[in-house]
Amino acid sequence: MIPMTASEIATAVGGELHGDGDRLLSGSVETDSREISNGSIFVAMPGEVTDGHRFIRAAAEAGAALIIAERPLQDDESSLPHIVVESGLSALGALAGEVVRRGREGGDLTIIAVTGSNGKTTTKNMLQAILEQHGPTISPVKSFNNEVGGPMTMLRLEQDTRYLVLEMGASRVGDIASLIGMAKPDVGVVLKVGLAHAGEFGGVEMTERAKSEMVTELAPTGTAILNFDDERVRRMAELTDASVLWFGTENETGLRAADIETTLDGTTFTLFSDDSVSAAGLPVTLGILGEHHVMNALAALAVTRALGLDLRRAADALAGMLRAERWRMELLRPASGAIVINDAYNSSPDSARAALQTLAHLGRSSGRRSWAVIGEMAELGDVAVEEHDRLGRLVVRYGIDKLIVVGQGAKAAHIAAEAESSFGQDTVYVESATEAQELLSTLGEHDLVLVKSSLSAGLKELGDAVGEQDEE
Repeated sequence: MIPMTASEIATAVGGELHGDGDRLLSGSVETDSREISNGSIFVAMPGEVTDGHRFIRAAAEAGAALIIAERPLQDDESSLPHIVVESGLSALGALAGEVVRRGREGGDLTIIAVTGSNGKTTTKNMLQAILEQHGPTISPVKSFNNEVGGPMTMLRLEQDTRYLVLEMGASRVGDIASLIGMAKPDVGVVLKVGLAHAGEFGGVEMTERAKSEMVTELAPTGTAILNFDDERVRRMAELTDASVLWFGTENETGLRAADIETTLDGTTFTLFSDDSVSAAGLPVTLGILGEHHVMNALAALAVTRALGLDLRRAADALAGMLRAERWRMELLRPASGAIVINDAYNSSPDSARAALQTLAHLGRSSGRRSWAVIGEMAELGDVAVEEHDRLGRLVVRYGIDKLIVVGQGAKAAHIAAEAESSFGQDTVYVESATEAQELLSTLGEHDLVLVKSSLSAGLKELGDAVGEQDEE
């Protein structure tokens, strides 16, 4: 964190300081006492599972230098300086906003924010790979993108940070606007509006409204980078005072991908841009599987152009990425000779459809027997049965050879696939990942397996086991 005294932190969060206010603090800011190291600031707040106030003593013993809490500390908890606030969550956000303000004042900081129903984490990782070539770059750990994770990423800022990449998710209207208010990004990216988390929002229309906060809250001096191919994203151009830069496969201005090709070695396309660098076409190679990742790459390259950085150098950085992230279209090659695609960290109707399309294409082009192992797509609300039904039918229509559906939440996919196929002999329903693993125990060199589910379905370990990959 950018150094601040305890008194300055108390002023920033609007809290009451108890103890020494002159000590300069620059350690990490944590909400989990298990992550505390010497010099850290511990923000105690109530959570869904437990209350951080129960772990104040543990944080102090682990080396915390300051506690921010919603009540005064007890004598037996710690003699450390502490700040009492009304809301730990609000204090976390206020402190993040102050750290960002100081980062802009004291350095040459550029902030990029990314949102969308799918692809945020992959795009964030692509931007990290591109931007770290040009200066110290900070981006979220894993998928830290909510009202806690967003501020936690901002609080990792240091005085020499050149680029800050933020992933912005939302579970309700107003979440992204709140994060934008803290970070005030220079560039805002909207990837897609889809059915991911539709159950939380109450429908795709509300999802669109929430995602549009990325552009409505941008300053007129900023740049909105928008997916031209998505109609809901395209009309966001009318909502912003910022400059607009398009990316897609159908647009005439901005950045456009053509000649897209996906193999087991990765994905290639030709980048066309209405600038001098790639007007004639720039070959781009991704080590990441899946045609749908082309849009994420285009978004990252559009940020590159908006910042005035070298597109060729950015394309080289993307070529060096061997995977999007752990358990996201991760290619595993077990000793059996089979190929396993473990994509069981996140799932939505859009991402599942794209993954199945990739599986079907790679199965045909490589001559391998294709297996789809499907778990539940979470947080779909009232459309859950309908969307799992659609997924099962897509498996059959795409010509995928074998389907294993795991768990009650995804069972509609099995029922639909049985109804769609002539005899139903190619689809199996099982209750557990253990049963699915038994069915996959005879895989050989002619098999290609996709494991696709939301994290809550617990299939990422199945993908690792079938792919003989140890968890990191």
